[in-house]
Amino acid sequence: MDNSFLSEAVYVLRKGGVILYPTDTVWGLGCDATDPDAVSKIYGIKKRSDSKSLVLLASDLDMIARYVREVPEMAVQLVEVNDRPMTIVYPDAIVGKENGGLAHNVVAQDGSVGIRIPMADFCRELVRRFGRPIVSTSANLSGEPTPKRYADISEQVREAADYTLDPSLEKGSVGTASSIIKVGTDGTIAIIRK
Repeated sequence: MDNSFLSEAVYVLRKGGVILYPTDTVWGLGCDATDPDAVSKIYGIKKRSDSKSLVLLASDLDMIARYVREVPEMAVQLVEVNDRPMTIVYPDAIVGKENGGLAHNVVAQDGSVGIRIPMADFCRELVRRFGRPIVSTSANLSGEPTPKRYADISEQVREAADYTLDPSLEKGSVGTASSIIKVGTDGTIAIIRK
């Protein structure tokens, strides 16, 4: 893996920029999930209402535990047995810089937040090096088809990103969105998207 791509991407994220990158699912727009201004840029690029929450990527369960008040045991079990991209919606996100938390505009109105530990080594390493969760929302204008490959991304979205990772990295992407499972602190689960 070429580390210069990762170093440049981390630099852009730390400066509050937006990256265009292949995730373990589809091409995504990413930014620092703790920076509300960076998150606002993504809503602007996508022309999407900021009343909708965003999916985040974390490097591991330890990182997730720093940004949610409680990681339900059921979520831990799901992560351990999971063999395909899966986003878990955790209740009660920690929000606000003063709390060392997430940007208010990545969290749902009920205080929950969707986080995925990516299956692609490249994505996990990117988040690990950055040290905080990264936004992972599909790299398209709201209402348009999700780009499975770099060639599918509109010129408008490509030009809006501050940095684009090498398209050859997309070989680890499955080309479909992750499943989404909401986990309650009482162990209940609800499948949001299969």
